[in-house]
Amino acid sequence: MSARVLMVDDDAAIRTVVAAALRRAGHEVRTAASLAELDRALAAAVPDVLITDVVLPDGDGIERAAALRQERPELPVIILSARNTLSTAVKAAEVGAFDYLPKPFDLATLDAAVRAALARRPAAPSSVSEVEPELPLIGRSPAMQEVYRLIARVVGNDLTVLVTGESGTGKELVARALHELGARAHGPFVALNMAAIPRELIEAELFGHERGAFTGAQARMAGRFEQAHGGTLFLDEIGDMPMEAQTRLLRVLQSGEFTSVGGARPIRADVRIVAATNRDLQAQVRAGLFREDLFYRLNVVPIALPPLRQRRTDVPLLARHFLDRAAAEGLPAKALSDEAAGVLEAYDWPGNVRELENAMRRAAALGRDAVISGDEMAALLGAPSASPPQDGKAPDLTVAVEALVERLARENPHALDDGSLYGRVIAEVERPLIAAMLARHGGNQLRAARALGLNRNTLRKRLNDLGMVPGRG
Repeated sequence: MSARVLMVDDDAAIRTVVAAALRRAGHEVRTAASLAELDRALAAAVPDVLITDVVLPDGDGIERAAALRQERPELPVIILSARNTLSTAVKAAEVGAFDYLPKPFDLATLDAAVRAALARRPAAPSSVSEVEPELPLIGRSPAMQEVYRLIARVVGNDLTVLVTGESGTGKELVARALHELGARAHGPFVALNMAAIPRELIEAELFGHERGAFTGAQARMAGRFEQAHGGTLFLDEIGDMPMEAQTRLLRVLQSGEFTSVGGARPIRADVRIVAATNRDLQAQVRAGLFREDLFYRLNVVPIALPPLRQRRTDVPLLARHFLDRAAAEGLPAKALSDEAAGVLEAYDWPGNVRELENAMRRAAALGRDAVISGDEMAALLGAPSASPPQDGKAPDLTVAVEALVERLARENPHALDDGSLYGRVIAEVERPLIAAMLARHGGNQLRAARALGLNRNTLRKRLNDLGMVPGRG
């Protein structure tokens, strides 16, 4: 399906490459380098699809897209941006953009977005937020870009969301972002951790209880559903919910009503549900520990948060953010050296973002100097030192491999004699090597593959095998 495409970007190289790729796909392409050129092009002819960057020499591409969508709501707009933040993705969704692609992006992905935009025109936009809110999610890695795009697509509705990820990845932060950016932002945000409540009290916590409903119930108590009326109810560690409570929760999700423990009057549940778990719920369903029908009720929009080891390029950014926060809370102000940032990126972070935040607080409190060195950071983490030996030579790889073998032996005592050691060590070395080359080449898999001496398909296979999330580029 061919189309008339207008491409707006102040980078001549990007305009040239994108225009050539879209013309090869059969589209008629015009380009503009500014908002003024965009206006002149629109005066001459209205395109079928508009592609625009955000930061332009004479204004903001998202704001112009918002005004343009008010004038021409049928025009699909695809937003490109090097500002790879959650705020940018959300603002693009708010103005009714058909798609948002963070730079660097894959040309095939852009072509697919253009074809999809032609096949399905987007709905009219909602109002644009004037002030960019302070958001808890930080990171510009390709893995986080996918999370941002999913959040941006569901903030404008009340669909139930299931957030999955390892402990410490920030699942509650996703829930708060969905609440604070959506229509329920002025309502309450109520969180309940299923793993922290005795089994016999979960139903009373969720639905409340009447006076005299059980021993010790001296007065009526509103449950979390009532407390969250008009807002968002975040059910953390949903995989720990006992089966009898699962049955009641399913009934509420189906009917939209509940009764308190010991009560008879139905109460309307006007809440948005966001659930989270670090468990494999599908495995629990197969084991008979979690209701299959409840799983499907909760898993309307799944959002999988990547562990920190799969978004290593975000680690220094997060670390500096946590150091700034620690300083704002009264701890000594500290800066991060490049060597310390390298130590942080190389570390595996089994506790994910929560562990990183605690490590930065420890560094702020215990660090001797205003700038944290690589050796100091390694000592605080108990990781191998990043400093070169005194003779000026590069760090000895033998030392790093020995430390790795020791760690593998601690994690799995049988790793040294079960025949898996070679594959484990090679995988551990291969992962940071591929990550480093992707980072060096801005996420571009083709250039990274050439630098590694691999073809692109081989690199993609290795990314999948190692559990690394392939980025666009």
